[in-house]
Amino acid sequence: MTIFFFLTALFAEIVGTIAGFGSSTILLPLATFFFNFTTALALVAFFHLFGNLSRVGFFRAGLDKETILKFGIPSVIFSIIGALLVKYVSQDLLKGILGIFLLIYSTTFLLKENLQIKKSLVNALLGGSLSGFLAGLIGTGGALRGAFLNSFNLPKEKYIATSAFIAIIVDATRIPAYLKEGFLQSSYNWYLLILFPIAIVGSFIGKRVVVKVPQKIFKKVILMAILLISIQFIYTGLLHK
Repeated sequence: MTIFFFLTALFAEIVGTIAGFGSSTILLPLATFFFNFTTALALVAFFHLFGNLSRVGFFRAGLDKETILKFGIPSVIFSIIGALLVKYVSQDLLKGILGIFLLIYSTTFLLKENLQIKKSLVNALLGGSLSGFLAGLIGTGGALRGAFLNSFNLPKEKYIATSAFIAIIVDATRIPAYLKEGFLQSSYNWYLLILFPIAIVGSFIGKRVVVKVPQKIFKKVILMAILLISIQFIYTGLLHK
């Protein structure tokens, strides 16, 4: 089962790099089959950090500093708030609500390809705040962050690098909160030694795929990935009891 978890992590990192919104959106629901929720949350947060460090290394030329500042600062603040509320809020209800939002978003933009959310300060602050809060609270804010950044119509290299850098900042703030709450027991520390190289390999494979995909198709891949994740969130959060 441990080996299967590591293989699942590799798959999640490859898909997450291609989609550009992090491995935790895919891996966290699967990790709960192997661990209790808080342990899964901590392990996946570390893996998410490792993967995004790798992506920034592979796509560093695409960093958009302006978007990082506008999106990243509220993400950090609200991720801390979300992480501190983990024990007090229904995870299932939040996943269901997020799933409904992402379903509406992805279907709308798939049907209306030329529709865009204006790249403004207000939208960047809103997207950063919401995605950061959800990242801290349920560990899967990347899909929402990806939805906002994707609608800004950034080139694929810039989209992946910028999203990954913002995620690193968020992870660096929420992980200490998880550790302080005792989410990761010392018996699981050795998992981190295996997850780090897996994240690098997964990011590298994902990059090899991304560079060969045209921008228009890349945007549709992101929307389809968000659509599938939204269905998963609705099912696990509201329908599967």
